[in-house]
Amino acid sequence: MNVRKVGLIGAGVIGAGWAARLVLNGIDVALYDPDPEVERKVGEVLANAERAYRKLTLAPLPRRGSVTFARSVEEAVADADFVQESAPEREDLKIRLLAQVDRACRPDVVIGTSTSGLLPTRLQSGMAHPERFTVGHPFNPVYLLPLVEICGGERTSEATKERAATFYRSIGMKPLMLRKEIDGFIADRLMEALWREALHLVNDDVATVEEIDDAVRFGCGLRWSFMGTFLVYRIAGGEAGMRHFMAQFGPALKLPWTKLEAPELTDELLEKIVAQSDAQAGDRSIRELERLRDDCLVSVMQGLRSHHWGAGEVLAAYEEKLYEASHAHVMGAGDDLAQPLRLHEARVLPEWIDYNGHMTESRYLQVFGDASDALFRYVGIDEAYHRAGLSYYTVETHIMHLREVEAGVPLHVTTQILGADEKRIHLFHSLHRSDDGTRLATAEQMLLHVDTNAGRACPAREDVRERVLRIAAAHRDLPRPDFAGRQVGAPRR
Repeated sequence: MNVRKVGLIGAGVIGAGWAARLVLNGIDVALYDPDPEVERKVGEVLANAERAYRKLTLAPLPRRGSVTFARSVEEAVADADFVQESAPEREDLKIRLLAQVDRACRPDVVIGTSTSGLLPTRLQSGMAHPERFTVGHPFNPVYLLPLVEICGGERTSEATKERAATFYRSIGMKPLMLRKEIDGFIADRLMEALWREALHLVNDDVATVEEIDDAVRFGCGLRWSFMGTFLVYRIAGGEAGMRHFMAQFGPALKLPWTKLEAPELTDELLEKIVAQSDAQAGDRSIRELERLRDDCLVSVMQGLRSHHWGAGEVLAAYEEKLYEASHAHVMGAGDDLAQPLRLHEARVLPEWIDYNGHMTESRYLQVFGDASDALFRYVGIDEAYHRAGLSYYTVETHIMHLREVEAGVPLHVTTQILGADEKRIHLFHSLHRSDDGTRLATAEQMLLHVDTNAGRACPAREDVRERVLRIAAAHRDLPRPDFAGRQVGAPRR
């Protein structure tokens, strides 16, 4: 799907989260919400999301999309390529709004709802084109958590669900297709069961809200974040697996441990929960708690990425798409190679700054590494190339720091190939301020092509090798860069 603009209806916690995810993925948003403070609230969520993404990934994000605050439902969806409704969880309100959206947007546009449990068959009942409607139920924070549950109603087409899944994947999400229409879908039914039991534990003074949260976050919750329930229990069965686990612990299901029927929400229970929750939060504001939550989620997802597992696998796939989009151009026969290549641009982010107020040393290496990655993509190295067990490894790097760099400075790197053969590339990068061209640093690198499966050097694939050698031949006539071949401590000239 070629989605350039999304119409959003509703900008509460979920709607604002959708806006942030979309905008940071380069998609324009037109948003309608009657709340007079909608611009402030969405702005704060977007600021938190930008902060989280800077920590989440080093992949270059696309140019930020725009946010337009519409004055009506019709204005928000008039020229949208996709619509996501996130109004309050009232069936009558959603039915009315969705029928209004259906009348106002193009007939080919998919309409998704963020409902956390209402049946799509009922929600689509007022629509003239119900076949293009589906549930797309995300999780808070929408801009970070990848899961989105897709559930169609009786009149939803399979094509609509597939189109919605394709779109959600394109913005870094993990679609989960429900096999049957069901109240609460999958994840909320599981969460509600835990929530009911937690209310009983508080009501019966077995535990406080903080103690219950501790039981989850220090125990089962850590395992759930990457294995869920069934895989964890399979391991608990030892070498005999799930069958042994069920034989050993299945009889416990008959014991009166849990009380899945919710306790009565008396004023006394409500006041107890509120007081304990206030004590648990202490003096942290909601925005502070949101940022703490985001930081912890980023750390977990990055940790899982290194294992290419769970949410980390989704993050890795999303980053690969970002890199592909950022460095999409592969060298063509008509490219002008008469000058050093300019393949990578960046901006100095606040978290790149050290205690002296300047870009920290490791970030120079990061920027130069990203420039090398851009060169690899330019000569035709993609994810399939790496999956085949082929890659260039950096075997030597020498960095010269020439100028200090502050936060916010726009950067670009120029790359010159000093020499190359079938296995090696000798590179020279120059880092510049993009606003005035000042050279800030240089990096000289020797790269070796490797068969990662065999664990030894090997020639690059023929098409890649030909592009590298063609660039090297063109760059042979360029002046040799200052500091090329320089050893540590040598005089500057």
